[in-house]
Amino acid sequence: MTPRMLIFDWDGTLCDSLSRIARCLQLAAGDCDLDIPSEHAARQIVGLGLVEAIETLFPGIDGAAVATMRDRYATHFRREDRNPSPFFPGVKATLDNFREQGFLLAVATGKSRAGLDRVLSALSRTDYFDGTRCADETASKPHPLMLQSLLQAHSLSADQAVMVGDTTFDMEMARRSSMPRVAVDYGAHSANVLAA
Repeated sequence: MTPRMLIFDWDGTLCDSLSRIARCLQLAAGDCDLDIPSEHAARQIVGLGLVEAIETLFPGIDGAAVATMRDRYATHFRREDRNPSPFFPGVKATLDNFREQGFLLAVATGKSRAGLDRVLSALSRTDYFDGTRCADETASKPHPLMLQSLLQAHSLSADQAVMVGDTTFDMEMARRSSMPRVAVDYGAHSANVLAA
């Protein structure tokens, strides 16, 4: 079946924001007297919801420390994100091309709703996508709720959409939804990790 909707991850797929996210995670960890993760380690959790990302980076961390780390990350990210991370080269033209071909375009992201809305506004894309879902309003990847919600909102079946992402979390979310998927290898996870 020909897909009607293309669903994109945001960070690492459409937007060149991975270094900024990693830097903010490192700064927040330092603020919280936690071991500072390497940039590589920080990039490996991009795509998860923030709480899940923190719990993955710092196994055994207690709830109060997660909340503090989340708040410190948000503070650093808002400061760093005054000038939003740009789209990867060619993304705007590619999205416009897909739109001209009649595809519905959507976003499924580990970002918070406030974070995605802020960056969409800064990039003048507030009304561009036909649907967006965030981890803090559904469930963190790889849970399929983001995709299921987008499909339901547009009365589509899983085989009428394609998930495009840069992490194993994106691919697993699509697999759990029985949705076709396409991995890009320029983002958070390498081609070798994505192929495993």
